[in-house]
Amino acid sequence: MSKFIEEFKAFAVKGNAIDMAVGVIVGGAFGGIVNSIVNDIIMPPIGWLIGGVNFTDLKIELPAQKIAEGIEMAPATIAYGNFIQTVINFLIVAFCVFLMVKGINKLSKKKEEEPAPAPDPEPTAEEKLLSEIRDLLKEKK
Repeated sequence: MSKFIEEFKAFAVKGNAIDMAVGVIVGGAFGGIVNSIVNDIIMPPIGWLIGGVNFTDLKIELPAQKIAEGIEMAPATIAYGNFIQTVINFLIVAFCVFLMVKGINKLSKKKEEEPAPAPDPEPTAEEKLLSEIRDLLKEKK
């Protein structure tokens, strides 16, 4: 059991797991912001432009079915307006994530483009020969 706890601790403390948790939390908050932008800012003017329609009210009502004499089942509805709003939410979130990834990639490319310090150049043949002569002279002394 102790080994299991140690492995879990190593996993939880790793930067990737913590980064992922932060990403999920920020993503959830970001989703709320996007929902508000779509529902409160984007969709009302679009609804106004097409004749004062509230997208969440757009639906197709299927005919009610009779279960027994005098008893009807509640009609089923296809809420395509809500679907349209959800698609717009998705497109905005996908576009924002695309912009964020593009920005991160741009930053990482800048880091890659920075030249690494050049290693010490390899001594030329003359320098190697002179070093050998020096070493031989030191040995004779």
